[in-house]
Amino acid sequence: MSILLALFGCRSDAPYVVPEEPMPANTVMLSQMMRELSATPGFTDAMLVQLDKNGKKGPALMTPALVKRLRELILGKDWQGLDRFPGWTMRSINPTVRVAGRVVAKDQSVTDLAARHPGTPVGSKSTKSAVTTDQVKDYVDLGDYSLEKAEIVSLDAPSKLPGFTTDGLVSELGAGVVRGDGENATLAPMHAESQRLADLLNRLSLNGLDDSVPVTVTVEGHSAKRPQELVKALMTTGHTVVVADARYFANFGHFHYRGRDVMMPFWVDSQIRVPGTRRPLLVPVSHAEYEWEVRGPKVNANVSWYFGIDGKAEFRTMDTQDQPWVLGRHAHEYRDADAVEVTRLVGKMTIAYMHQHLERPELPFGGYYPLGVCQDGVAAIERKMTGNDTLFPNTADGALFDDPRDAEINELIKAIPKDREGGAPEPARIFGSLPATNFDSITIPGFAADLKLVHTAWQDGSLERTPSWIRRVTLKIVGVAALGMLAGIVVWRRRRNR
Repeated sequence: MSILLALFGCRSDAPYVVPEEPMPANTVMLSQMMRELSATPGFTDAMLVQLDKNGKKGPALMTPALVKRLRELILGKDWQGLDRFPGWTMRSINPTVRVAGRVVAKDQSVTDLAARHPGTPVGSKSTKSAVTTDQVKDYVDLGDYSLEKAEIVSLDAPSKLPGFTTDGLVSELGAGVVRGDGENATLAPMHAESQRLADLLNRLSLNGLDDSVPVTVTVEGHSAKRPQELVKALMTTGHTVVVADARYFANFGHFHYRGRDVMMPFWVDSQIRVPGTRRPLLVPVSHAEYEWEVRGPKVNANVSWYFGIDGKAEFRTMDTQDQPWVLGRHAHEYRDADAVEVTRLVGKMTIAYMHQHLERPELPFGGYYPLGVCQDGVAAIERKMTGNDTLFPNTADGALFDDPRDAEINELIKAIPKDREGGAPEPARIFGSLPATNFDSITIPGFAADLKLVHTAWQDGSLERTPSWIRRVTLKIVGVAALGMLAGIVVWRRRRNR
């Protein structure tokens, strides 16, 4: 029996209870909000509809299986499970994404999108003389700029674009719940300049798209036709430019409840055992992006770049206020020639993703997940710049990156580790993805304590992995066989004694 108990991994560990501390001020966990609101008629369904919409830093697609699981936790009042939702491995998440992709691919809006932007054979150019603005506007924001119009844009005069507004960013769900974040007091006042810079960096990136008509940007007599040329021109004219590789905890909900922030991370099983327990280390999915801080005599702006759940790989403004628990860390900062090089690679990454969109418009969610998530592009460039990649998870299917026009980007994407098949990620990538190196600054209840235990085990060489599904199945088969053998021996001995 001792052998059988060992085979089945039986142990009298008490169930793990998610702690309620530490918590940032004016913050509640999702479970607390749902305890109070789950009985409100229609609220759970309204919240799930909101979660199914595209969000700025959404860590995963709300697939039918995930929606079903979330509804089960709420209706079953499993608040502990809700605080670690979903807690699946990447191997478990992958099939749900594929199923969702097949469902969405049948959606009329996706069919219409593919009809508007018919694909071309991989590696070939469009049969038209040039890709049109209409073809790219679903995937990259260009502001008032056009692919068909050649123009010279000067940054010497202030931007005439409107200032920051929460219109379209913040919505009332009722019952005291708001979705969406307000303004960042430091960055929002620069919105007009930041929006102009983001639009122009996107437009300059697409100067290299097939036969598009080029746009030129000037600043104090220096001109640029590529993103990296603009960064170099800004530096030449007395501007400081810092490009940061930034990491955050992904905010899955962006909810606020009765004036308080709602903590809602999206948890993934790292397949690492928390020392002293049989629990796996569950980690909140992180968000990664490149951020440009420009300060100088003509331009003062902050913009970011990442491939988002909205299907866009583009430069964006970053004016909203993150909730405190999201934290934030610059894994790397690039200046001078390195800042120019990162900008060049990001521009080429933008074109590579645009080629994917034009060639594969039938991909649901704009290709988010099969073409990667926010981490993939950042990790690929990080590896080129530093020799290491420290992000998890990466989901891009390297086989899709085969357009010869994007040979450099294809190789970068293929070089980074992939988590689509559910392999156990390296601890360096787990810890590298975190938005903090000081674990005590992490305010997600229970997570810092687990991190400290795992990090110590990693450093002293005692780190253990949780059993793989193959091992678990094997142990069950062996256990069943052993039980059968034991039963056979008992029956045989009884008959013999008679």
